[in-house]
Amino acid sequence: MVQNDPVYHPSHYCDGGIETLDYILAKKMDFLLGQVCKYISRAGKKDPALEIQDLEKARFYLDKKISLLKEKAKEGKDEG
Repeated sequence: MVQNDPVYHPSHYCDGGIETLDYILAKKMDFLLGQVCKYISRAGKKDPALEIQDLEKARFYLDKKISLLKEKAKEGKDEG
């Protein structure tokens, strides 16, 4: 078990046997999806009183990713 280190190994990102950053990198996630993963992984763990806020942040980044993908798809249709 990795000891809590608030800079290099925060405990709220290290539970479950894999550090969230390692998972994000292994899956080659872009920034937006990495943020989604980060906020879902820590929801309620860093500060239980902010669980809903963490989930709302995850939703913000997911909605942004979806919006960008829709814009890209629309641009592709306009060119065709």
